[in-house]
Amino acid sequence: MINVSRPAVTALAHAEPMVFWLDDPAAPAAEPMLVGDLAADLVVVGGGYTGLWAALLAKEADPARDVVLLEAQTVGWAASGRNGGFCAASLTHGEANGLDRFSGEFDVLQRMGRANLDGIEDTLHRHGIDAEFERTGEIDFAVAPWQVKELRVLVGQIRDHGGNVEFLDQDQARDCVDSPTYVGGMRDPDGVAMVHPGKLAWGLRRACLDLGVRIHEHTEATGIAKDGAHLRLRTAYGSVRAPKVVLGTNVFTGLLRRLRHYVAPVYDYVLVTEPLSAAQLASVGWRGRQGLADSANQFHYYRLTADDRILWGGYDAVYHYGSRVRAEYEHRPATYRLLAEQFFETFPQLEGLSFTHRWAGAIDACTRFTSFWGQAYGGRLAYVAGYTGLGVASTRFGAQVLLDLVDGVDSERTRLDFVRSKPLPFPPEPLRYASIMATKWSIERADLHEGRRNLWLRTLDRFGLGFDS
Repeated sequence: MINVSRPAVTALAHAEPMVFWLDDPAAPAAEPMLVGDLAADLVVVGGGYTGLWAALLAKEADPARDVVLLEAQTVGWAASGRNGGFCAASLTHGEANGLDRFSGEFDVLQRMGRANLDGIEDTLHRHGIDAEFERTGEIDFAVAPWQVKELRVLVGQIRDHGGNVEFLDQDQARDCVDSPTYVGGMRDPDGVAMVHPGKLAWGLRRACLDLGVRIHEHTEATGIAKDGAHLRLRTAYGSVRAPKVVLGTNVFTGLLRRLRHYVAPVYDYVLVTEPLSAAQLASVGWRGRQGLADSANQFHYYRLTADDRILWGGYDAVYHYGSRVRAEYEHRPATYRLLAEQFFETFPQLEGLSFTHRWAGAIDACTRFTSFWGQAYGGRLAYVAGYTGLGVASTRFGAQVLLDLVDGVDSERTRLDFVRSKPLPFPPEPLRYASIMATKWSIERADLHEGRRNLWLRTLDRFGLGFDS
């Protein structure tokens, strides 16, 4: 029986089941749904970051190009509006994953990732987009001695490749942010920015509209078929015919069946606190406002909002049998309670603080933990998926690759093995569910046993399926 007087449970008493970023009266009114038949030069399916960047970049490159964007709900409604707002330079879901999987291209990918983050910042300035962009950097904290050892090695590897990171001992880590759980850390001073996910999506939407992109919200693309030399996208009340289509729908794989083999929707849960008082903020430190994470396999990520709330998410990723995506999966009291308990273990000095928002969203996980691309319909359609929870910045790069692919451009990007290769597919059910559950159990055991990976995890490592987050 749960003792409702416990601080963690009490703190959840008034948390509303809504996305903090989207709970804003300034959210734009939806563009009208598509009614009738249209023709265009390029159709973009999906109004998240990938689709918005693809539409914007296409119009910036060729203002005369007629671009139509279709969104089944509203722009930024799904993963793009529900994430933590970590806008990272890494294109490979962190340097460790990049070094492990793409060592031969790591330096190139790091350079491209930095240029991509700079490009995002430049775009926001040029289009006057106030997305609360703060280039704060990030600190990954070790919360167990085995993680200290791993961070020391990783810092050395990154610095060997010219990266600007530094190792923090326990005192240095706690001087940055005060938690009794920290025993070390790795600081990246400028490779990550914090953004307001909703304002970023809405700002990109406005920029697209200003350049003449035709956006139709509440317009689900229900089917696709060849139509001569073109493709026709069917919707509930109309269609769009175009010679080229780009697809950025992440966990929503219905339009292209092959994606179901490569993407597993995993639900991630988030809490947001009430604003901290000056005294509460001083008790934590956090003067640099960096994005934070711990270094466990099952990890937390957290950051400050513009009004000094703490967003706290991660750890308890949940997969549902059959790769189902349903609204009811967004409400999981056991996970919210667990996150709240872990929050106060990390910051006991904040006991008495309340949470105001709780929500979840589905991450498009793939077996290599980072985006992959492909083409269909003889190259007339290009797609990207698999960002696995670190797509706020890399969606812009993903969109650039999409446009290169669908336009037949031979670029430095499209020649990368990173772009040309694909992850191993997930097995079919029931093996998919069993393997994901076994992996989740195993990484939890590893966290409890000094990071030691059991036979199951070592087997996955050998086949390039080394789940570690």
